[in-house]
Amino acid sequence: MNGITYEQPLNERIRTFLRLEFLFKQTNHTLYGVSSWDTRASIASVIDILNISSRVDLKSEVMMELERITANLSRLEKKPGVDGSKLGQILDEMDVLLDRLHSSQGQVAQKVRENEFINGIRQRAAVPGGTCDFDLPAYHHWLQQEPARRAHDLERWTAAFNDLQSGISLILRLVRDSAVWSSVTAVGGFYQQPLNTNTPFQLIRATLPPGSPCYAEISGGRHRFTVRLMEISTEVRPTQTGKDVEFLLACCPL
Repeated sequence: MNGITYEQPLNERIRTFLRLEFLFKQTNHTLYGVSSWDTRASIASVIDILNISSRVDLKSEVMMELERITANLSRLEKKPGVDGSKLGQILDEMDVLLDRLHSSQGQVAQKVRENEFINGIRQRAAVPGGTCDFDLPAYHHWLQQEPARRAHDLERWTAAFNDLQSGISLILRLVRDSAVWSSVTAVGGFYQQPLNTNTPFQLIRATLPPGSPCYAEISGGRHRFTVRLMEISTEVRPTQTGKDVEFLLACCPL
């Protein structure tokens, strides 16, 4: 779909998954960069992933969400109009991921979490500019190694998150695909819609066309959500547009 899509999670689990999806994409984008700054960006993302996973039992969160979605999808198997083959493939994919997560021991990426080299960088990263050359000479030395050597080390460390990344990617794909897009209008730049509390909505998505002078600011809770169309400024505080703006909306219920 052409356009810029803005998303707002409606619960803490999906909020965490979206942040991790962003960090995984950022890590993968810079993983094979030849510059030491690319490598620094990948390491910074790995550290952010470790920090998030230190606060949340991510393996349990991903497994519980996979199990919940599996139960919901399994009820659709015998309904008319459902593509049984496609549904079966999705359920099989989820079963494989669940088996791999069940069989893994301890916390996600436990070896990376205990890696002294990574932990040295992680401790200094909490200080603004704390990972510069004189603070971490070992890190400075490693960054001067050949790009292939650095990429090889990064591959080993990020591989520890592969099952987690696959699980989160599948969950978010299914959540996003669970809604049908509709065209709505924000009157005077404002749109509000109630939510059925009997349906476990997970995510609100709004898409504006390329080149739109506005961006979508979404806020929501269990009972309703609002979308404000804001006119961007890099110099002064953004303001809500006074124009009627048509955009595409998806409320994801899976």
